[in-house]
Amino acid sequence: MSKSGTILYLDGVSVAFDGFRAINNLSLVLDKGEMRAIIGPNGAGKTTMMDIVTGKTRPDEGEVFFDGLVDLTKHDEAEIAMMGIGRKFQKPTVFESLTIEDNLLLALKGSRSIFPALFYSRLADDSRRMDEILGVTRLGDKRNMLAANLSHGQKQWLEIGMLLAQDPKLLLVDEPVAGMTDAETEETARLLKDINETHSVIVVEHDMHFVRELGVKVTCLHEGSVLSEGSLDFVSADERVVEVYLGR
Repeated sequence: MSKSGTILYLDGVSVAFDGFRAINNLSLVLDKGEMRAIIGPNGAGKTTMMDIVTGKTRPDEGEVFFDGLVDLTKHDEAEIAMMGIGRKFQKPTVFESLTIEDNLLLALKGSRSIFPALFYSRLADDSRRMDEILGVTRLGDKRNMLAANLSHGQKQWLEIGMLLAQDPKLLLVDEPVAGMTDAETEETARLLKDINETHSVIVVEHDMHFVRELGVKVTCLHEGSVLSEGSLDFVSADERVVEVYLGR
């Protein structure tokens, strides 16, 4: 397999904790500009895989490359974040006492600490980026609202916006629609498709209806390796996937 043209390249990756192989000879390739959905039962290795990609966990063996060139196993979490891999965890962590705009301002790329960020005079570029992000995250008419007053779904969108403000090349998004209404779920699928026009995206998700809305290639993990990969219809028809995951 060639690494050129890939945004993420994992080959033969394994990691064990206290003798338990959380990731077992995992190989996964994401092309630049691709969005991929990752599914699988609890304990399949989805979170550990993201921990490896973001530098939180170092694999025992295997290759992990970003953007075709960067060996991620040689970098720590902070360096990997600076290189352009952004991760959104399942539970939104926004600054509830600040407005949406100030949340995004804090996240805009650069090492500004919290106080200068709130008071520094904004450059035209930041202002343009802010408008773009507010548009993509469906929060343009709420920019001056306190984050505490957003719905659960809107807080998830704000956090995705805060991730976008750091201008990552690759976004890792963990169960973005957990706890959302049906309408918010459908809007989140559209939102991620909009983001995918300019970014590569990995979405870890349990909601199969949402995965279908995304309409992207699906990778099903089981016991730390790839069980099945292809369209949702292809993966859903795989008897092994039905047995370990969908049939429950």
